[in-house]
Amino acid sequence: MNCRVVVEAAVPVYDVETTDEAVRIAISKTGGMLNPDLNYVEIEMGSRQSPSGEELPPAFIAADEALVALELEMDVFNVDRPEHASRIARKEIGQRLRNIPLKVLDVIEINEEADGENEADGEVTDGEADGVGGPTGNG
Repeated sequence: MNCRVVVEAAVPVYDVETTDEAVRIAISKTGGMLNPDLNYVEIEMGSRQSPSGEELPPAFIAADEALVALELEMDVFNVDRPEHASRIARKEIGQRLRNIPLKVLDVIEINEEADGENEADGEVTDGEADGVGGPTGNG
């Protein structure tokens, strides 16, 4: 079974004035921590909601410091079940994002025919042999 795992990260950013600036810096900072080992992890701006359901900006700023919600998405191959995929993703991402809180948001089973020709040919991409996803096509 192959799965796509979405993990939420709470990334602290310092000396910022706007939400947009905080998000840009958080994405850059996270990409720097993940690369080159996990350059296939997609980094996107997260979403937040108030208890009443109101949409909030992805960053909370106080005293020129921000906590930014990011969503990190990676593919995990050759797992027994979705829980196994989420543990692998948390471990791989967590090893590089020290002291960054992580929470698994979603685990989606990937249709094997839609994954591309590498798997259909039996070819193994970087990291795939140990259950970790390889490039997702945007790199």
